[in-house]
Amino acid sequence: MNHWFTAAPRVAVAFSGGVDSALVAFWARRALGKRRATAWTGDSPSLKRKDLEIAEKFAATHDITLQMVNPRELDNPDYASNPPNRCYHCKNSLYSAIRSHLDRETGEWWICSGANLDDLGDYRPGLQAARERHVRHPLLECGIGKSLVRELARAYGLSMWDKPASPCLSSRIPYGQPVDRGKLAQIEAAEVWLQARGFGVCRVRHYGQFARIEIPGERIPELEKLWGDVRQAFARVGFRHVELDGEGLVSGKLNRALGIV
Repeated sequence: MNHWFTAAPRVAVAFSGGVDSALVAFWARRALGKRRATAWTGDSPSLKRKDLEIAEKFAATHDITLQMVNPRELDNPDYASNPPNRCYHCKNSLYSAIRSHLDRETGEWWICSGANLDDLGDYRPGLQAARERHVRHPLLECGIGKSLVRELARAYGLSMWDKPASPCLSSRIPYGQPVDRGKLAQIEAAEVWLQARGFGVCRVRHYGQFARIEIPGERIPELEKLWGDVRQAFARVGFRHVELDGEGLVSGKLNRALGIV
């Protein structure tokens, strides 16, 4: 992928703290140097604080300039109303915020994402926003899928090579139910509680005063043994009822309402 970057004047990587954008940021820094390659993270209520910490630590470890922007997506009613294309409005806000900063600098900058080949087979309305904003996708354009992303990240010694997928907190709220800071804080607090007890891969779906927990199916018996503690902890963050999804964790499960999953 070094050849891909040789054509780039300067690169600004939209960096979420996940393995895909981490690999792009690492490769850009390696190919272009610190002055011509930067990483940009949208610091908003939908980004888990843990992922923000991971992004900051990664950038520091690999001497990558990390810039924070506030995309203010919750101020956009087209996002906050939580339509099926919510991710379009999220990415549009993020890319617009990054571009507004880059336009103050001299020279041409390409905004790049961590989209990979596998994303073409999923529901990704954010890719439409990328097209409209002329965002480039080095991994996708080089034909690199998720499994190869992890192999390359491991080969380069990147700490998050095996980091599980970590969708934004808004993805826990069913389409059509508004997204707000209070709900996002509840979701994050509940997931932090689960992660602190060893359930690193989890989703807390938000249904008003009711929460549904998704964890890998093989670990369900472990959490059932802690159910009394779960109910108390979730009540403290504002959930009156909580249940465990017996099907287990299925990424993008809320997309079933759209007939996608």
